[in-house]
Amino acid sequence: MQRRPTDRTALPRFSAILGLLALAVLALAAAWSVLPQPAAAQWGDSYDAPAADPSYAPPPRRRARGAYADEYGRPPARRAAPPQEAPRQFYWPWEDQPRAQPTPPPQPSPGYARPQRPRAPAPAAAGRSDEERAARRRRPSPAPTVAQPKAKVPKAAPTTQIAVFGDSLASYLAKGVDEAFSDNAEVAVLDRSKAESGLVRKDLVDWAKSAEDFLKTTPNVSYALMMLGVNDRQAIREGDQSYEALSDKWREIYGARVDAVAKVFAEHKVPLVWVGLPPVRSESLSRDFAAINDLVRERVQRAGQSYAEVWQGFVDDRNRFTVSGPDVDGQEARLRTSDGIHFTAAGSRKVAHFADVELKRLMGAKGGLPSEQPAAAIAATPGEGGAGLGIEDTAAIDRKITAMLPSLPEPPGIPSLPVKPAAGPVVPLGRTETSPGGTLITGRPQEGDATGTRERSLQRGAAPLPQPGRADDFRWPPG
Repeated sequence: MQRRPTDRTALPRFSAILGLLALAVLALAAAWSVLPQPAAAQWGDSYDAPAADPSYAPPPRRRARGAYADEYGRPPARRAAPPQEAPRQFYWPWEDQPRAQPTPPPQPSPGYARPQRPRAPAPAAAGRSDEERAARRRRPSPAPTVAQPKAKVPKAAPTTQIAVFGDSLASYLAKGVDEAFSDNAEVAVLDRSKAESGLVRKDLVDWAKSAEDFLKTTPNVSYALMMLGVNDRQAIREGDQSYEALSDKWREIYGARVDAVAKVFAEHKVPLVWVGLPPVRSESLSRDFAAINDLVRERVQRAGQSYAEVWQGFVDDRNRFTVSGPDVDGQEARLRTSDGIHFTAAGSRKVAHFADVELKRLMGAKGGLPSEQPAAAIAATPGEGGAGLGIEDTAAIDRKITAMLPSLPEPPGIPSLPVKPAAGPVVPLGRTETSPGGTLITGRPQEGDATGTRERSLQRGAAPLPQPGRADDFRWPPG
């Protein structure tokens, strides 16, 4: 089979056409590059994207040198302002103290300005000499005003005088009584105590003679307090003989000296309150003080005077010496000093409380306390015979009419109540109270049952034996 001539020449023709097309494209590209075009930065360093190319992204701008303080390109950290130092309250001697800045005056609000009043022109200084103007400029500033202290109001003369006699314990008693009457200007306390005195040694102080001399020179004494015995636990001398402490002869002589002291106050008609001795730290000394208290109490009450017992105010619930305890206000406080004998301030006030109770009882029986005024003096009107009363003063007229009317008779059959003291003794609230000679409930029962009543009634359940004449006695009478 023979091929046609067209098939042989088709392939070379197609290749020639493709070559011509490639040459045409190259020619067009060369012609386009020759044409003038707008200037543009090379290497993609343009800051403005072409309008015809929306996918073009400009490179980031370069930042100025020193934009960041950190050498590694990190932004600076945000730091809070340093705290201000608080004003110091203490400075060393070599340090300078900062001066206080004056407070600026308040600025007026910008929205309103107060109008200024026009000032009158100053008068001309004509007629003044140079000396007058210089003296006016040198005029010193006035001295600062100093508040004058208030003048003390003199107290009225005391109408009641309380004299305190005794040893060193009496000095603490005087301080406590003075504090008890500190708010009453009509009461004066006279301290006549001698620290080393007593009733045993008359060579130091003879209290009967000393009290006699004092009452003669001071006739206005209303009441007397006596506290003795802390120095009396020793041998007593009578003439050339000496007797041991608390012996029978010693008690006789000591009691006679107590009677002599009480007699002095009775002759001068001065009520006497003898204050007993308190317990002390030494048990043997406390026993001797208790014996002296019993002796003095008997002699003082026999003489018709008053005796104030203070022992229970300075012991615990077991009747033993205690350093601390409730004060007059009921608060726990230290009552005795380190020597175990004398009193603290709270103890002085407490020992004075017992004497104060007896004093107020005597004052009430004598006609009222010094600070009290009778009702007639309070209701009295000014003037004599009703002078100064107006018609409008109906209350004063009513009081005058009531005073003129006779008092109604007291109805019979109303019993008179006894006069009670203003205050009782101070005792601790948690104290165990026992009756004299009584037996505690928690105590051990007595041993022995001679009749066998307990065993017969509680163990065997038998009825107790009947007593003659009792309701359970069913026996026939004899005969």
